[in-house]
Amino acid sequence: MRRFEGKVALVTGAASGIGRATAERLASEGARLVCGDVQDAELDATIRALEQSGGEAVGVRCDVTSPDDAEATVRLAVEHFGRLDVLCNVAGILRFDHSHELGLEDWERVLAVNLTGTFLMCRVALPELVRSQGNIVNMASAAAIKGHPWSAAYAASKGGVVSLTLTLAIEYGKQGVRVNALSPASIDTPIQEAFRLPEGANPKLLQRILPLSGFAKPETCAAAIAFLASDDASHVNGENLVVDGGMSV
Repeated sequence: MRRFEGKVALVTGAASGIGRATAERLASEGARLVCGDVQDAELDATIRALEQSGGEAVGVRCDVTSPDDAEATVRLAVEHFGRLDVLCNVAGILRFDHSHELGLEDWERVLAVNLTGTFLMCRVALPELVRSQGNIVNMASAAAIKGHPWSAAYAASKGGVVSLTLTLAIEYGKQGVRVNALSPASIDTPIQEAFRLPEGANPKLLQRILPLSGFAKPETCAAAIAFLASDDASHVNGENLVVDGGMSV
């Protein structure tokens, strides 16, 4: 499929995991890519891989919590490729704590990256997407729709992403911009690999966040993102697509 021929996509969190898989999938379908992340070496590796497979991509250091970085990243897409058609907000962080032990700085950091960072990228990109009649795919989580132990900040941030997605979908739908979210769980990524039970946590609670079908690869999410971002989903707006192996059923 070449659903993104002639289109330009911006992917945050492109250095690894779902972000890198998304960049690779969109490039394989013809998109020209702007890839943002704060992990310089890993981002360079993503760009090399895209170029080696015949893709056209440029990397940029982008801290999504910085309004200046958000503006510069979108500006790079427009200046380098002449337009912006798709924004994929994949950058995110995760931590597990007993909620009564979660420090305020840690709470604020998770919300800054996952929720405020998503807003900042959307805010800058929306005027360009109105011009191109493009769309946004935001990364939420199954934690936004089902209780996840030890993840108060993460779940709250992703719940906010879902609400932000619904707001933007209705606000900009008449202007030709679609905004959707993806809510994954149990995906084999560096974030998932870093999971550790908080000290003294009840391991029985893990049953609440285990998938029925085992863990999936990032490419599973990339395929779903590519669908939402493509014209195949032209009548899909304000949707939160759950990709969690039946965990939230």
